[in-house]
This record gives sequence, C-alpha cells and structure tokens, in this order.
Amino acid sequence: MIMSGAEPFFLPGGPVGCLLVHGFTGTPKEMRWLGEFLNEKGYSVLGIRLAGHGTRVADMSRMRWRDWLASVEDGYDLLSGSSQKIVVMGLSLGGILSLTFASGRFTPGCPVAGVVAMAVPHKLPANPHLLRAAKALSLVKPYMPKGISDWYDHEAEQEQLCYEVDPVRAGAEVRDVLVEMKSGLSLIRVPALLIYSKNDQTVRPEEQHAEKIYQKIGSERKSLVWIERSGHVITRDLQRLEVFQTIADFLAKESIQPA
Repeated sequence: MIMSGAEPFFLPGGPVGCLLVHGFTGTPKEMRWLGEFLNEKGYSVLGIRLAGHGTRVADMSRMRWRDWLASVEDGYDLLSGSSQKIVVMGLSLGGILSLTFASGRFTPGCPVAGVVAMAVPHKLPANPHLLRAAKALSLVKPYMPKGISDWYDHEAEQEQLCYEVDPVRAGAEVRDVLVEMKSGLSLIRVPALLIYSKNDQTVRPEEQHAEKIYQKIGSERKSLVWIERSGHVITRDLQRLEVFQTIADFLAKESIQPA
C-alpha cells in the first residue's frame, strides 16, 4: 500500500514534458513543488514513484537499480503520450538515474531533450570497505539510521515524507548504479544542468562531486550552479524557488519551452 502523500502525480500542460525523479528513500512529494512551478509555466509534468519507495522500507531492500531505472523508463513512456519533448530531472538518487537515463546506454529508444541533476554524488560517503560488504551486512543489519539533519527550512523538513531509516541492501544498489552513471556521462549530448548546495552534508562540496560529474558530461551545453542556504533536499529547502527559477531559465536558454 502506498503511503498517504507518496503518490505519483501528473500535471497536464503543453507539448514539452518534465519527468521528475525523487531521491533515495524519498517520495514524489520531494518534487511536487518543482512540478507545480514548471506546470504554471506551461510544461506537462509527471512525478514518478521509484520502485520500492513510498510503501514499506522492507520493499526497498528487494529492489535492484535496474528496477529504479525501469521506473524512470515507465514514466518516460507515460509522459511521451502527451509530450513531444521530455526533459528528465532528478534529485540525489533521482539525479543519478536521470543522468544514466540521459546517456541512453540502457534506454536507447528514449531520447531526452535535456537533463537536470540535483545534489548528485560522484561516490557514496560511506566507508568503501563497508560498501563492498553491504550485501552481506544487510543480512544481519538491514537498516542504518539516517545522518544528522542539514535542513534550513525546518517547517518543510517536518513535512518531508520518506523512510525513517536507510536500507543497507539498497545502498549497495546505489553504489552499483553510480558505476553505470559514471560510465555513461561522456555519452550525454543534450543540454545538462547540475545544481548543488554548498551546505549539503550528504554530498559535501569539498569532495568535488559536482566538478567531477560536470567534467565528464559529454555535452558542450552544460552548466553548474551552486546555492548556499539549503541542505541536501534542495527541491524543498529554503532556496527552492531559486532552484526552480534556475531550472526554468536553463530550459528557456536551451529553447526547451512549451511555446
């Protein structure tokens, strides 16, 4: 059963579609405000729910990264019924999947007009030895507590809808799909926008996640934008409207507009 408030959403609009992909343990609610902002500007918007998310945390442990990528592909197929062009946009894990999808390595029949990736890691913050043992570790310790909060907008934090713990087995799948993402970055030829926060305590700026991904993206039309007064979930935190406007400006600059 889907958690109340975790449902996917579709906002019909013009012939350009925005496919929104939420983050690890999160729900489509993370992307709802962005979707409403873009829909007001004339875009058709679909916020998908990744497999194993928004139900029970045990469901997520059974999922593999290809299941998550299949969720993105299913969303693309649905949105293509009403859209002539599609831009894929994702937060954190959703950004990993969006960049992987945009490379076309696994979905060659699903061309996108652009890609927006927010708060995307180049590597996971956990100890590499622990990550290598994650699949075995998950048999005895299936869940790990979440890290310390880095939210600026505490009212929005209270309304955040996600699993309260991180499934260890799913962490191993994030590690694996990161390998696939990095292998495909050079294949991305469409306009690409990366957005990060300088105060993200999950994807820390000093580890140069943004710079490493930016350098590897094959498109000549790419941008990297930084904000400061937000934590990891930049689509809901204090500078969310700046994030939304940055995305709208990027779409306008690249002539990916409804009219």
